[in-house]
Amino acid sequence: MASRIDFVEYVCEQMSGAGIITYKKMFGEYGVYCDGKIIGQKKA
Repeated sequence: MASRIDFVEYVCEQMSGAGIITYKKMFGEYGVYCDGKIIGQKKA
């Protein structure tokens, strides 16, 4: 099941105190980055 963008945005908002949080769609899912380093990606 693919991640929903509203959930990805919510998670990123919750982590905003940790640094600059961004996300990028990759391979049909989203990778989450903190200060330019990947910290999470959903596995199938």
